[in-house]
Amino acid sequence: MAKDVVCGMTVDEDTPVAKVEFKGKTYYFCSQQCVEEFKEKPQKYVEKKQNES
Repeated sequence: MAKDVVCGMTVDEDTPVAKVEFKGKTYYFCSQQCVEEFKEKPQKYVEKKQNES
């Protein structure tokens, strides 16, 4: 299972709505809306995830 970095929902890596590769890492999303938000400002969400770790 993966975490949608936009909304925080848990996403099954085998059946995501979408996935995007950014800087060599794959991100999984629960909805098309979350994918679009990520694509607009990917660095914002990558930094958010790094700060949570």
